[in-house]
Amino acid sequence: MKSSTLQNCSKCGLCLSVCPTYKVALLEHASPRARLQLIKYYENSELISSSGLKEIISKCLMCGACAAICPSGINHYSKFMEMRTKMAEDHGEKIAIKSLVYLLSSEFRIRFAAGFAKLGQRITPQIIFEKYDLGNIPLKRFPKLNKKPFRQAVAETSRSEAGEPEKGNRGNVLYFTGCATNYLFDKTGFATVNILKSMGYKVIIPEKQTCCGIPMLFHGAKDKAKKNILTNIKCLNPDSFNQDTVKAIIVDCPTCGSALKNEYPALQDDFSPETAEAASKISSKVIDIMSFILQESDSTNLAQSLENLKSDNLKHDSRVNQTNPENIEPQKIKVTYHLPCHLKNSLQSPGNSETILKNMPRLDYIRAVDADECCGGGGTFFYEYPEISKKMVKVKIINAKKTGARIWLTDCPVCRINLSGNLKESDKLTVKHPVEMIQL
Repeated sequence: MKSSTLQNCSKCGLCLSVCPTYKVALLEHASPRARLQLIKYYENSELISSSGLKEIISKCLMCGACAAICPSGINHYSKFMEMRTKMAEDHGEKIAIKSLVYLLSSEFRIRFAAGFAKLGQRITPQIIFEKYDLGNIPLKRFPKLNKKPFRQAVAETSRSEAGEPEKGNRGNVLYFTGCATNYLFDKTGFATVNILKSMGYKVIIPEKQTCCGIPMLFHGAKDKAKKNILTNIKCLNPDSFNQDTVKAIIVDCPTCGSALKNEYPALQDDFSPETAEAASKISSKVIDIMSFILQESDSTNLAQSLENLKSDNLKHDSRVNQTNPENIEPQKIKVTYHLPCHLKNSLQSPGNSETILKNMPRLDYIRAVDADECCGGGGTFFYEYPEISKKMVKVKIINAKKTGARIWLTDCPVCRINLSGNLKESDKLTVKHPVEMIQL
């Protein structure tokens, strides 16, 4: 059990060994240990609120590495978020962050902003995209928005009413798509749905779901986050779908998964007993898609199980030419992988995607030496602190290229944006979600 008691910190320094920002800055005040001590002084009225204090508390990727390694069991995550809320109340936020929080606190506003941005991508002169950056990422390297929001595009073929699973099916799964899949990476969503169907599950995509709330929590906007959280708890409550038939709540984004699994139950004191109980039930069923595939596959012959899954997938996909008259052995695809921090530290399923990649016969998986190191994306970190983020992602790109891979896989959409956004055309690397490889 993690504790929020700051007195438990022994200042041992283990957190320094895993903190991405400390590794770049090499300054004590950039370490989790220092942040905890500053928070303690503030809470004891030995330190006044200031813009400088806010800067130190905010210059953190919220990756969770410090909490995961802490021998005293301190919940750094909760302490940092509490302090960010206080600092935001005292000193406000940048206009860009305020705007982001405002947009994400309403699904209508998210949808409107996505539509406006899509129009902007069509009509903005190319010279603008060539000239300007957003944080450490050139505008020309940002992904194109989906032609249609994924949850809208998939509705006719995949959304179904709740109820008992069809005869012969293995049960129901709820799919929390997150904002990135819904508006940016629909291929990840279609791959996830097709694979789950091939595995024998009925896929239910709750219509009222919205942003998980993590961006608001990270920027001290707890009240706005709670509106989203309550909406998601209501639409994901397994009891609403006949709990016994809901096998799992699937996420393709580790940060969304961390929110549903860890942050929602952590806010139980702010909820009614019924809502807190629902949050706990949701938490118990949350699992990322790659871990679910591994969990439900034949562990004694994983490679064959994955090949069977691919074959089942092809049967459902009329776009794929399944003929191979000359029986030519397909050439293996070289891939490498980046492990997202929230998958490693919050969902605690660090090796599952890699296990699948190693066992896919059509892939030649080469591990980068820093596969499990933070890329510096961190939600809005790449925008707020581009100089630090740039140093981190630059090393990641160098080591990914050394593997000789042509496809770079990662489960996190923000990592995907940061990695892909900092690549050059000459790097000849394409960044994708690992689930998309199962359909190739």
